[in-house]
Amino acid sequence: MTFLDPKIWTGSVFDGGWTASRAGDAPVIEPATGNELGRAGTAGADDVAAAAVRARQEQRAWAATPYEERAALLRRAGRLFEEHAQEIQEWIVRESGGVPGKAGFETHVAAQECYEAAALASQPLGEVLPTARKRLSFARRVPVGVVGVIAPFNFPLILGIRSVAPALALGNAVVFKPDQRTAVCGGFAIARVFEEAGLPDGLLHVLPGGPEAGQALVADPNIPVISFTGSTAAGRRVGEAAARLLKRVHLELGGNSALVVFDDADLGPAASAGAWASFFHQGQICMTSGRHLVHEAVAEEYVERLAAKAAELPVGDPATGQVALGPLIDAGQRDRVHRLVTSSVEAGARLAAGGTYEGLFYRPTVLAEVPVTAPAYAEEVFGPVAPVTTFSTLEEAAALAADSEYGLSLGILTRDVMKGLALADLVPTGIVHINDQTVDDEAVAPFGGVGASGTGARFGGTGANVDAFTETQWVTMQGDIAAYPF
Repeated sequence: MTFLDPKIWTGSVFDGGWTASRAGDAPVIEPATGNELGRAGTAGADDVAAAAVRARQEQRAWAATPYEERAALLRRAGRLFEEHAQEIQEWIVRESGGVPGKAGFETHVAAQECYEAAALASQPLGEVLPTARKRLSFARRVPVGVVGVIAPFNFPLILGIRSVAPALALGNAVVFKPDQRTAVCGGFAIARVFEEAGLPDGLLHVLPGGPEAGQALVADPNIPVISFTGSTAAGRRVGEAAARLLKRVHLELGGNSALVVFDDADLGPAASAGAWASFFHQGQICMTSGRHLVHEAVAEEYVERLAAKAAELPVGDPATGQVALGPLIDAGQRDRVHRLVTSSVEAGARLAAGGTYEGLFYRPTVLAEVPVTAPAYAEEVFGPVAPVTTFSTLEEAAALAADSEYGLSLGILTRDVMKGLALADLVPTGIVHINDQTVDDEAVAPFGGVGASGTGARFGGTGANVDAFTETQWVTMQGDIAAYPF
């Protein structure tokens, strides 16, 4: 039996162990071919409620477990991601449509997330405070209890494990709802790793499902903290529901990130960076460069170079051929991408490359001379589309880059790095890369956006993870009972 053998998870969810879902099951579809790869359990509201109760029951004992044991378990989980990387990568390729290189990046980061989380378990989680009275006063960080995690389909393994691993390391239990479309590579792979690593039963519940399961998770009284990654529209609904219940919620949402190309940039590497920024994983990344802002003196050459790269990139089934782009996740996403492209051309943009598709395979597309009101420029496309518009001064570039409800990532290409930093100072954004494109992530770095891109850095790095998955508690201690006048 293989590590992710369908016999393990067919018709089941991972509720601290493999159990039949009360809500039934759903097909696991390969986007490139439309073939059914298996059937995975689908969680409903009852499954979520039962999981949350069990998680709350088991969490206290886990929080009391010596930190060495929690750290050792996370290290074992990291090694298991490495040992079973090839099989997990095959599922990422077939189930999510990612190319092998992207799948390799996911398993690498998943292992690193576990190793970094292992280090969290031994971090000093408090500070001694000054006090005007004869007593010991200190603040300490304690686990929140049960963390609810909701992750999307596009980078399913990374976007799940980056919350699951640190939450567990810090003494919490987790109820995790991966996207039903990537239930195996984004959900059951994580369940199997922690099962094999020896995580005690009842601390991790992996419940793939749709909106009903997500709504139940957000509303459940046993889950005080929600970690959500997904679209801005869905994130607003999650945030509103959590606010009514006075829950803490960490939102990592959409983006329409700008890549700024100054006239002193080397256009060969700049076009390469621009192509990667817009076409990697078919543009289905929150950090994708959705707006290429190019100095007017070099815009024509930049578009020619970018369009040439788009024209030569192979598109096809990543499981059977050496391709640069695989399929979009489903027909609904393909149709939305194409609508944004065609309506932008109708609005005055020039189609310099792409704009066509076969099945779910959308050609990498370059739009030149794009009006800032064109849909593919103003909205998050989530497809392989690079809209290009021009600027003439640093101030104009800053105004264009900042003119978005989103604020996730900013890429700046220039030989003058201080000019790049001056531009970064003028643009509200959670991430800045000078002389790099907008798509990047490391387990040790805080990750998150501002505005419609989310509620700031909530993932990655010691500080962000401790803030996300613990509460601050003030404690005082003194030898005798304090005296009072009545």
